[in-house]
Parts: sequence; C-alpha cells; structure tokens
Amino acid sequence: MLNAFALPAWFLRLHQQAARWYTVPMDFNAILPIGLRAEKAETVSDDNTAESWGSGGLPVYATPAMIALMEGAAAAAVQDKLPAGWSTVGTDLNVKHLSASPLGAAVKAAGELLEIDGRRLRFKVEALDGAGKIGEGFHERFIVENERFLEKIQEKTASH
Repeated sequence: MLNAFALPAWFLRLHQQAARWYTVPMDFNAILPIGLRAEKAETVSDDNTAESWGSGGLPVYATPAMIALMEGAAAAAVQDKLPAGWSTVGTDLNVKHLSASPLGAAVKAAGELLEIDGRRLRFKVEALDGAGKIGEGFHERFIVENERFLEKIQEKTASH
C-alpha cells in the first residue's frame, strides 16, 4: 500500500483535479426551493449617489448602486443553502430604475428565486424606498464551485 505522503505533490494535485472533473453533477433543485427570498438595505448617502458613481450628475440614488443592492439580495437568498465551497456569480440583468431616491432615503432591495435550470438561477428583483417601488426586473446568477472558478480566473490572468 502506498503512503499518501510518499506521492509527489504534482500527482496529488492532478488526482484532486481529476476527482473534481468526474464528480456526479449536483441536483440544485433538491437543495434550493423555489421562492427563496432575501432582502438588503442601505441609506442613500454621498457614497452611493449618481454623482459619486459617475452614472449621472445629481445627488440621488445611483442606478448602479440599486443594481448592486438587488444582486446582493439575490445572492443572499441562496448562499446559505449552497454547499460549502460553492457560491453564485451574476450573469444577466434586466432592470428598470423607476424613480429617484433622495439623500437620506432608506432603500430596500429584494431577490426571489423563480427558476432553477441546472446551475442557472433566475430571480425576480425589486427595490423600494419610503415612497414606493423604485426599481424592478429580473436577474440571473450561475452557481459555481469557488476553487474551480478561481482556478479559471488564474489561468485567464496568466494568459495576459
């Protein structure tokens, strides 16, 4: 019998990589029930205005800030249900910014899981301030295994 400590490090890495390549696909439908929902909130401040984000020249809540809050809510809806070492990345967004929010306004975004297609997740997202709905749309995220995802990024970085 071989002692694992006697095997060369390159062989162990190759074996670990091969084990990841040939694992049985995970059934995310079994661990992520449709309807999962989460919310994120923040207050409109000088740091998240259109003026500070460069997405406009007025001191109102920036569309990119609203989108980030929506994405964060969608990600939070499923993150604690995923196995350790797995997360999601945003892949598609179709959102309307319906109304401006002034400095000091409390903004809340929600993401609700609508559909699972393999590792692709589709969410309904919306944002509200004290006066009502300020944004709505749909967002897709893709489930990734963190280590494999970061390995691909390292390969991409090395090729530049």
